[in-house]
Amino acid sequence: MDLKIGVLGGGQLGRMLIQSAINWNVEVHILDPDPQAPCKYLTGFFSIGKLTDYQTVYQFGKKLDLITIEIENVNVEALKKLESEGKKIFPQPHIIELIQDKGAQKLFYQTHQIPTSPFQMLDNRADLLEKIKNNSLSKIYFQKLRRGGYDGRGVLKIDEKTDFDQAFDEPSFIEEGVEVAKEISVIVARNAAGEIQTFPVVEMVFNPQYNLVDYLFAPAEVSDNQANTAQELAQSIIQKLDMVGILAVEMFITPQGEVLVNEIAPRPHNSGHHTIEANITSQYEQHLRAILNFPLGNTDTRAVAAMLNLIGEPGFTGEARYEGIEQVLAQAGVYVHLYGKKITKPGRKMGHITILADSVAELKPKIAQIQAMIKVIAQ
Repeated sequence: MDLKIGVLGGGQLGRMLIQSAINWNVEVHILDPDPQAPCKYLTGFFSIGKLTDYQTVYQFGKKLDLITIEIENVNVEALKKLESEGKKIFPQPHIIELIQDKGAQKLFYQTHQIPTSPFQMLDNRADLLEKIKNNSLSKIYFQKLRRGGYDGRGVLKIDEKTDFDQAFDEPSFIEEGVEVAKEISVIVARNAAGEIQTFPVVEMVFNPQYNLVDYLFAPAEVSDNQANTAQELAQSIIQKLDMVGILAVEMFITPQGEVLVNEIAPRPHNSGHHTIEANITSQYEQHLRAILNFPLGNTDTRAVAAMLNLIGEPGFTGEARYEGIEQVLAQAGVYVHLYGKKITKPGRKMGHITILADSVAELKPKIAQIQAMIKVIAQ
């Protein structure tokens, strides 16, 4: 295979995508602004450049057969130009444009009758204060920036204790807080031929300090009906988008059993890392299959699995050291993935660990055991 695939973004998702592409002799080119990005030493085709700059993205893409992303914050106009010149761009530029605006996402759900929590659009802080005043804080809300938020950033919980001076004074939306029994995710893939495959539902547990995934396990402890509903929603969304590639669909399950869509991401996702060891086809291979219009791979599970994010410890900034890694590597059924990031800081994703077991009941104490063993600190 003489294909030249370009990836916008050189982080850990691109790194794991390269690891899958190597098996197929696919030449992967990376563009990233960080000269020491995690992908730097995994490809001989690494370019330094700003992902939001039109000329940088356009010139990068001109020499390639196909362009994909591992981050949404890229210059869409350059991708549209490349697409008009016959380059294959997956996910398609108009979909990336939609995902860049979380408010547009919510309107998409509303238009297509996809269940999601109630919301209202905001122009600025004054608009927020007016809406809150009219509702007299009878409920909990979340203000979310329409653009630029990620990994819990760009989200403000609003209740009677809120300091409104900290509220976002830019386009956002206010989302009615719903009671959440579980947070789940489904990864779904679609190729250009229209074939669709979903991965089994995973259940996510969030780190309360950093508002990002602490760990997840698969399969999720949900009813068959809830699992089917979640997978059907994911399939419906990727079909309605007419998207090619892989899509992560994050959802809430309420105490009443209702499944609500929260956010979507048109790329490999943190909630699919475990598939490298736990499923017959990983999310990274599946993404390649989808964008190359190959038959999609079998997504059945090989084993019950958990994925534990390795996050920089509070109070440590500097050259990373993985305290306790020898103990972790001595455990059976435990797989360590480090992302090649030299510097740790509080809350930074530095790697992940996949844990395999025979049952979820066996898995849960192993998660706690591994969490207690390893810490990401500075030298």
